[in-house]
Amino acid sequence: MLVAGFPADAFGTNCYVVATAPGEQCVVVDPGIGVLDQLDALLAEHRLHPAAVLLTHGHIDHTFSVAPVCGARGITAYVHPGDREMLADPTKGLSAELTALFGGRLPYSEPDDVAELTDGATLTLAGLEITVDHAPGHTGGSVLFRMPGAGSPWEADEICLSGDVLFAGSIGRTDLPGGSMPAMLTSLRDKILPLADDTVVLPGHGPTTTIGRERATNPYLVEVAESGPARPAAPSRGL
Repeated sequence: MLVAGFPADAFGTNCYVVATAPGEQCVVVDPGIGVLDQLDALLAEHRLHPAAVLLTHGHIDHTFSVAPVCGARGITAYVHPGDREMLADPTKGLSAELTALFGGRLPYSEPDDVAELTDGATLTLAGLEITVDHAPGHTGGSVLFRMPGAGSPWEADEICLSGDVLFAGSIGRTDLPGGSMPAMLTSLRDKILPLADDTVVLPGHGPTTTIGRERATNPYLVEVAESGPARPAAPSRGL
């Protein structure tokens, strides 16, 4: 199994490629701002052929390059319907301040072929079996992508691409349009905490971690596990 990634030029958003092996088809996850050259180099290095783009949510720092990546190869972009409108209009997920920053300054287009994700569905793409977990809170359509990790660099039973639901030591912010701290806490309780401790987490920003490490040290998970009082909104990381 091949899993590789790099941070985008803006916001340090992690863009990943996942394949069964070098020289095979792959999925691209969260192609953000300024990733095209790095992505092309990574695909060439491992002789990979994208079969689909998976989006953990609709924020522009995770979706900005989805149209050129899909359009150049005639492939489908997958997103949860809760965030579908952000592919047509990224400002739907931005604060007034961020809209003023981004509005009209970055050329953006919607991909031609978009498929909607369903909670609990299993996607078979590029030879991978990918489970979709709807985990709202950061946005209404945030999802986790889980897949068997046998043969991965970590030799884990499972890998979880967590988007901006879970980071090493923190969680995604909930103060933008579509965000909800109560929904986030529910997602942490019902979608994150049941995962096995050795599950490797590939987050939307920052370093790789594991569920076991976060269960023991992440203050948000600790409080959810103990059913303690809700913490204030998480500090901003990305959008």
